[in-house]
Amino acid sequence: MRVLSLKCRNFRNLKDTEIIPCDEMNVICGENAQGKTNLLESIWLFTGAKSFRTSKDNLFVQIGKEKASCELKFISEGIEKEALIEISEKRKAYLNQNKLSSPSKLAGNFNAIIFSPNDLRLLTDGPAVRRKFLDTAIGQIYPNYIEILKKYMRGVIQRNKIIKELKYDSTLSLMLDIFEEEIANNGTKIIGYRKNYINKLNKYLPQVYSGISQGKEKLETFYIKKESENLKEALLNSRKEDMFSGVTSIGPHRDDIEFKINGISAKNFGSQGQKRSVALSVKLAEAEVIKENVGECPVFLLDDVMSELDPNRQDFILNHIKGMQTFLTCCDPSNLKNLKAGKIFTVKDGVVI
Repeated sequence: MRVLSLKCRNFRNLKDTEIIPCDEMNVICGENAQGKTNLLESIWLFTGAKSFRTSKDNLFVQIGKEKASCELKFISEGIEKEALIEISEKRKAYLNQNKLSSPSKLAGNFNAIIFSPNDLRLLTDGPAVRRKFLDTAIGQIYPNYIEILKKYMRGVIQRNKIIKELKYDSTLSLMLDIFEEEIANNGTKIIGYRKNYINKLNKYLPQVYSGISQGKEKLETFYIKKESENLKEALLNSRKEDMFSGVTSIGPHRDDIEFKINGISAKNFGSQGQKRSVALSVKLAEAEVIKENVGECPVFLLDDVMSELDPNRQDFILNHIKGMQTFLTCCDPSNLKNLKAGKIFTVKDGVVI
């Protein structure tokens, strides 16, 4: 997977912009608020996922403009392809000049992974952040997973509505049976996908983390599921409790991931440096999983990571990510003094110099 060119028009603060990157390390340098992260964000949208910064499409459009557009030419499976995203109130996506029914249909055509300061939330925030990571990662290599997840969440929303009224109308239990059947079927598939993905991740994650920590620490990752193996039975047994809370308390929408360093919870007891190293390792291992499943490395997007790393880790990022096209934003040019090979772009006032 390799980006050949990227064009942006009226996207965020970017002026009419075109970049032609090299095959490996591409550094996007500039002061804060100049447009560096906007370039990474525009590339990320071609994965079919939502932005890693906002959920509102209209925020992509430059103030005073009616619409924005991003055009990506890339090579996938040895074939040159082109994709176009147009944005006004909502996004429209095209692949090889054919309009797609949804931007999410780009998933599986262009693969990328993103590491940004927000990824520290994998180790600091609640389970919802870790579930979102799993769902986004799985959706890139198994696009049909996205539809299963949507159906599951629709079922949960309907069950929540019914469960609130059940204590007033017991006849609704028949309808509840139907939705619980649907939730159980789709939920079981989701759990299977997630466990399978964690197993794949664990083939690479310990080794990657060991490299970053210079072999001093061992990282383990676990999928935490709260209910019994029979999800349908668990939903039935939780009805009484859920009637009082008004929400579905059982299912994969409540599950979690746990990271342990030397057998101890990284979330609860890890240092800031350890948490950052775990989050970065997860992303590098994610790239290996994509390569294993689709046969080629994804594009790696690194946003504002250099300033928080010591010199050894900076050198690891700049010079030891091999075989994967990488885009890295950087504020301080002095952090690049050890860069051995690659291409540097400078962004100022939304213009790539």
